[in-house]
Amino acid sequence: MLLLDRAFDVSTTPLTPAPANPALAQEAAQFIGRESRLLDERRFDEWLALWTDEGRYWMPRHHGQADPFQQISLFWEDRMLRETRVRRLLHPRNWSQQPPTRSSRLVGNLQVDGLDAAGHLIVCATLHYVEYRLEQRMLAGQVFYKLARAEDGGFRLQLKRVNLVNCDSVFGNLEVFV
Repeated sequence: MLLLDRAFDVSTTPLTPAPANPALAQEAAQFIGRESRLLDERRFDEWLALWTDEGRYWMPRHHGQADPFQQISLFWEDRMLRETRVRRLLHPRNWSQQPPTRSSRLVGNLQVDGLDAAGHLIVCATLHYVEYRLEQRMLAGQVFYKLARAEDGGFRLQLKRVNLVNCDSVFGNLEVFV
């Protein structure tokens, strides 16, 4: 699937309500908690395994941005770009990761919103993120996850959309995944 494939569904508005199933909500929360922990522990290869082959990581540059095609985004990454960034982050000669960025994120207020047209589970959460590399930076926002069922019965990330509160701010390098 191409990165500029406009058929990729970036919508986070559910088309059908989610099943009223507390076990499903708990399973989604556990998956999202694991995803957050892998990022904070810099276990990027394990984090990459959480994605579908066609999954996208998106951080819009503007409030209410409808898609990544009409306006620039802070990040719009497919599998190849995520893997490239991980290789760069982990490379021992990457001067911008000397010392490595350390992070801590708090993901909460999880709410299962419903299902998209393909049956992916849409989950919304609040994010507070702190990173440190020579100085501390704090970010906050809302995260939408589209979760697809994998063959093993677990979830995989189809879309992770991070809507930063200050998305239109001027940033220093955003290197690690938020």
